[in-house]
Amino acid sequence: MSDASPGWARRRLDPDARYGLRLTLFAIATLLVALPFAYLVLQVTRDGPLTTIDRDVARSLHDQLSEQEVQIAVLKVITNLGSSPSLYLLVGIACIYLWRRGSRRTAVYVAVTSQVGGLISAAVKLTVGRARPGLGSVPEALDKSFPSGHALNSTVVYGALLLAFMPLIPRRWRPWAVIGYVSLIGIIGATRLGLVVHYVSDVLAGYVLGFAWLAVATAVFSVWRTERGKEPVRPIEGVAPEMAPSERASGAGT
Repeated sequence: MSDASPGWARRRLDPDARYGLRLTLFAIATLLVALPFAYLVLQVTRDGPLTTIDRDVARSLHDQLSEQEVQIAVLKVITNLGSSPSLYLLVGIACIYLWRRGSRRTAVYVAVTSQVGGLISAAVKLTVGRARPGLGSVPEALDKSFPSGHALNSTVVYGALLLAFMPLIPRRWRPWAVIGYVSLIGIIGATRLGLVVHYVSDVLAGYVLGFAWLAVATAVFSVWRTERGKEPVRPIEGVAPEMAPSERASGAGT
């Protein structure tokens, strides 16, 4: 059993296998939506026990931070890293750069993945229709609460950008890039709680749905690449490993 398990895992994660990584990504996305996200939706729509925790945390954070002007100002600055204008700006700059250097499929991947992520967020907000906590310090946060758009969109956009530019990151720095990505979206989600414009379940739902869509988009992009004679996606190599500088060029520059 122990000898079979590593082989099974390698086949599931091997991009060159018949199904391999693409099937795994689709399965991960399905499980994320079918289990944790479905659970969160049921809790919110049926006023389950989790909503009591949501309200308690929101009141506690409001009581602790409502008079802390400096902390609130800092939270507002950080939370803008996950706002639509900031994300659209980053996506626009990245797509122009990728297009100009000839990585047009990668530019399309970043643009479509990011845009559809925003549409998913808006659609779920309208469908669930959960009201905001009503205790926050950001009066312009007027749309619905579930899921957190900042959490979902930052997960999708920064994740797509990381996968797009991974080939340009030296291998020894890639694990740190992943840690930086996870830390960044975690901090953005925390600011939404600190500003009391979202409940805990809103932020969790944003992450779950964001990772699910990012996995689906990456799997679809991998299929698109292989149908056009390119190598399938290897996430640790990025979605376009051919962008990586050649060893000869790297050696010449050192």
